Order: sequence, then C-alpha cells, then structure tokens
Amino acid sequence: MAYRSMSLEDFARYVGMDPREVRHLADQGRLPGQKVGGQWRFNQARVTEWLQQEMHTLDEARLIALERAMTGSSGHEADMVVTSLIGLEGIDVALPARTKASVLRELVNLADRTGLLYDADGLLKAIQERESLCPTALPNGVAIPHPRQPMPYVSAEPFLCVAHVPRGIGFGSARGELSQLFFLICCHEDRHHLQVLARLVRVLDSETVAMLRQAETPQDVLQTLIAKEAHIVAQTR
Repeated sequence: MAYRSMSLEDFARYVGMDPREVRHLADQGRLPGQKVGGQWRFNQARVTEWLQQEMHTLDEARLIALERAMTGSSGHEADMVVTSLIGLEGIDVALPARTKASVLRELVNLADRTGLLYDADGLLKAIQERESLCPTALPNGVAIPHPRQPMPYVSAEPFLCVAHVPRGIGFGSARGELSQLFFLICCHEDRHHLQVLARLVRVLDSETVAMLRQAETPQDVLQTLIAKEAHIVAQTR
C-alpha cells in the first residue's frame, strides 16, 4: 500500500484538527512530521501509526473530530461503529490464556470461530509483530491488539473480537498493571480502523470496563457495549 506525503493542511483535514493547532503542536515536536524546505510534511503511514499509539490520550472532543474525519470517505456509517463488527461467536468471557503469547493465539482462535477469517496464521503473525513494536495495552486493564496495517485479504469482512481473561495478563502496560479485557480489531482499510479505534476508546470508560469485567455471558458483554455505544451516538448527534 502506498502512503503519500501530506502537507500541514492535509494533515489537519485527515485528523479533523484546526491547521493552526497542528502547526503549534508540530512546532513543539508533538507530531510525527518533519520540515522540508521550511514546510511541515507528514508521512501518512507514520501519522496512522502515531494515531494508533496516542488514541487513548485524546480527549472526547478530539476523538469525535477524528471519528468524523475518518467517516468522510471510509464508506462506513457513523452510528454503531464498534458493535456492528461484533458477533456473539466472537466473544469469550473466560479466554483460556495465561501469557501474552497465548492470549494472542487464543484471540486468533476466537476470530477463527466467527467464520470470517481466511488466514489465521497471517493474522497471528501480524498482531505478534505489532505487539513487538509497541504494546497495545492501555492504562485501564484493556488491550487492543491489531495488525500494524490493514489486512483486506485476511478475512471476509472487518470484525472485532472481545475476550476477558479474569486473572489478567502482563501485556506491556506503561503502568505495569495486568490486562484483563482484550479487543482484537481487524479492519480492511486505515480510515475504518482509526474510526473504530476512536469510537472504542470512547466506549471504554471506567464504568463500562467495570461492567464488562463482571459480565458472565457473551450476551451480557454485547448488550453492555451496545447500550454504551447507543448512548454515545445519541449524545453526539
């Protein structure tokens, strides 16, 4: 996949930010860009990687703006962005894993049970490589494994799997806490992936995370997520 170089204005449109704010952050060294001939330039691949890593640090307003920017040409509706990708067969409330390596394998096995996955080995390798570069564990006991780049040929359609490991697993959280809830995202293109990731971060507030930890069945998990996402959609309109 070819990734183009973006100007400061291109970057601002891509992420839904004001160009003046982009310039200010870039001048502070807080964005993944470099100056060429006195002008800021941004590589789209690096921008996508940066967004994936920094998504959980963005505030609600910025997440909403990013979602809207990603929706523009993604072809995906902006309503139930997350829960439309989740089926009951892709949820496990007691994933049989005790290590980081085994949780990745079991997540792929869970994805395979959806009937959507074409290449389980390819997906496993991709998420292993992604974790080796930068762990996807968040500070709230949640981890969001995903391939570094979209994988349009690995599955029949995009999907999201959810798993709970009650005892928790050391998954590389910056705070050293254990990860208990895992969300495996597999999208077919960058914009959709970033849209789903932004919405998922909004969904996973502390109250929802606590409810998901207490969920006893896949139905409970899905209903909790649907209720939260429906609330977000209603508030954002």
